[in-house]
Amino acid sequence: MPALQRTEAATRAHLLDVRSYSVDLDLTRGESHYRSTTVIRFDCTEPGRDSFVDVDPAVLLRAELNGRALDPAALDGNRLALPALAAENELLVEADMTYSRTSEGLHRFTDPADGAAYVYASCGPDLAPRMFACFDQPDLKAPFTLTVTAPADWTVIGNGTSAAFGDGRWEISPVGPVSTYLVTVVGGPLHAVHAEHDGIPLGLYARRSLAAELDREAEELFEVTRASFDRLHDLFEERYPFGSYDQAFVPEFNWGAMENPGCVVFRDELLFRAAPTEPQRETRAMIVCHEMAHMWFGDLVTMTWWDDLWLNESFAEMLGYRVAADSTRFTGAWTSFSVKRKGWGYDADQRGSTHPVAATAMGSVAEALVNFDGISYAKGASVLRQLVHWLGDKAFFAGLNTYFARHRWGNAELADFLAALGEAGGRDVAGWADAWLRTSGVDTLRLEVEADGDTLRSVVLVNDGTRPHRIRVGVYERAGEAVVLRERIDADVAAGGRTPLPELAGAARPALLLPNEGDLTWALIRLDEHSAATVAASLSRIGDELTRAVLWEHARDLVRAGELPAAGYLDLVAAHLPAESAVTIVEAVLRFATDHVVARYLAPDLRPAALRRLGDTARALLESPGAGESLRIAALRGVVATTSGADRLAELAGWLAGREAPAAVAFEQDLRWAALVQLAAAGAADEERIAAELVADPTDTGEQGAARARAARPGPAAKERAWRELFTPDLLSNHLLAATAEGFWRSGSDELREAYVERYFAQVPAAGERGGAVARALGQSLFPAGSALPATVRAAEACLAREDLTPTLRRLLSDELDDLRRALVHRG
Repeated sequence: MPALQRTEAATRAHLLDVRSYSVDLDLTRGESHYRSTTVIRFDCTEPGRDSFVDVDPAVLLRAELNGRALDPAALDGNRLALPALAAENELLVEADMTYSRTSEGLHRFTDPADGAAYVYASCGPDLAPRMFACFDQPDLKAPFTLTVTAPADWTVIGNGTSAAFGDGRWEISPVGPVSTYLVTVVGGPLHAVHAEHDGIPLGLYARRSLAAELDREAEELFEVTRASFDRLHDLFEERYPFGSYDQAFVPEFNWGAMENPGCVVFRDELLFRAAPTEPQRETRAMIVCHEMAHMWFGDLVTMTWWDDLWLNESFAEMLGYRVAADSTRFTGAWTSFSVKRKGWGYDADQRGSTHPVAATAMGSVAEALVNFDGISYAKGASVLRQLVHWLGDKAFFAGLNTYFARHRWGNAELADFLAALGEAGGRDVAGWADAWLRTSGVDTLRLEVEADGDTLRSVVLVNDGTRPHRIRVGVYERAGEAVVLRERIDADVAAGGRTPLPELAGAARPALLLPNEGDLTWALIRLDEHSAATVAASLSRIGDELTRAVLWEHARDLVRAGELPAAGYLDLVAAHLPAESAVTIVEAVLRFATDHVVARYLAPDLRPAALRRLGDTARALLESPGAGESLRIAALRGVVATTSGADRLAELAGWLAGREAPAAVAFEQDLRWAALVQLAAAGAADEERIAAELVADPTDTGEQGAARARAARPGPAAKERAWRELFTPDLLSNHLLAATAEGFWRSGSDELREAYVERYFAQVPAAGERGGAVARALGQSLFPAGSALPATVRAAEACLAREDLTPTLRRLLSDELDDLRRALVHRG
């Protein structure tokens, strides 16, 4: 099925002016298919010209253009030709559509907890034709009216206000105009909680088996929602424009959330069936703020084409963290951004697949889809944070308000945004954008220090990069055993430039000089030798948690760059993580150390001892007298994830059996499944034991835990069964597919692994044709990342040399190969 080309979209946008959509969905026709009937009213600027509509049906039943029947057999892939358009047109398309099992289109889910069925629409970025006929491109916006026929016990919601008319009939009032990728509908025997704030009706929805969780979490969700609305209404002159504001928590969603106007959809894992850590709550709050920011960035004003994806995601990302930090109780949100989120972007920006924040020359939707990555989110947010620091808050938000006023309900491009900011700030924003938004890669900032003993002679800020930076240099000194901030020095450094810091000449040599104090720019850092020694000896004694986060991310980068040995990173963890109080840092460091340093960078024979050492660190955190509940939960997860050795496996089995469980932390179901996966991988949990746990937890997360544990079992039969499930199309839902992939490489003999590595690269090319969700599960989660051997690298390179890979799968495999080569540096 050919992806929409940009030239085709431009031609269609020139020809057509879409006035309205009426979409009728009949969801009572069985478990596999539903009926979709769409009426589109639109004008044509050049009557007599031809165009096409996008629709991807199981069966196209009927199509009529201005009362004239079109031949359903003329459907070419997902395109139906529209010949000889009139000045004013009405198109009717009736089709039977297939429910999705991969959250791509109208997804149908049967809850194993009670057998109830649910649906929700995931139309972005190019999936709307799987639910209704449309002109599927972001710059053909129109109002949508949806009518839905559903089972009698269902509630149905969507972008506008929904009303029930009896006999299972619902109508969702129009909002907009909006782009096709933002249309949604959610249905099922939903549990709801309602509130109101500042004249805006608020709703929270989830499936009925999660009613208790939704009721428990509603107060905090509403609290964050209200705070986010208040802050955004302070910042923006344009009030929220879409009437009511519903937030629906849905199963098997591929992303964290989706910014459908008036009806934001979230993955329902965010309702926390087990006790969460504070960083998990903080992440959810950030997502709530992020999606609300999209109501302005992306929904009210929408990008013209996908190369300005960053105009949506970078802004929402930056404002999500800013609003969460400024206006909710999660004041440390930027710490999490620094130690968890930025690494995603730094990694992407150092790979061969890197691209500018404002990507150019995206010729098709398929090319655009691969740029939903750490550059469009984390790097873009950091770049905008640097822009705010350079331009100033007042000018920045004045420019945004001008941008909204000029383009409300329409579409815009980068040039429109820059023009508004330039007028407000009176600075060369276009020149800044050329350096920051139209180039790729990450700069490195360092300090050249000359000293006479304990006295500084000179300090020079050096920019080994191509962009100007406005930053702060942190000057830290010792206060007893602590390392505390003495002063911050504002500094500008040109691209490839050198900026002396004369205020430090003649001063006592500090314990630590930190480029990018406060993490205000997008740049890697390198420390002078004296500062690096301070970090190695005293990282845990630095008082400011954001500074510690920046330095832990710096250490992670050194390992990935091959400048710090894997063993050196583990030494740093053992020395300093037991004293760490910021739970978000603990989570990030333990995850990187376990999943990357040990599982990828160390040779297999060194891994058991390294895991045991990490386990000792996690146990020290768990047993720390001052540890709060959140830290203890994070630590216990770390203990389970690093279990190694017969004695600790036996201990884990005892915890599962209810014996000698760790004090003060409930061993809840998420930990039980994590423990069972560890035991299964070690050959200490058979099918009978896994099935028994699933009987005790007959939920969708239980099914995923069982799938992960079954795939983790080491025997040839278990591996063959998992492999067959992974590579049989339409057998597993997206989440069960991902869970199986995550378990697969956790065990197996060297000989068995080698055989499956060979099979992997032979079979994975076909995964791309199964859609983006399958490509991510098989191209990323199933990639043999722990097999850092020259033979694996060669096999990956040969696979990438093929010409039949989809863009998404090619990007995923290329990025995984980059990580594999980095691991090989440590192994070789």
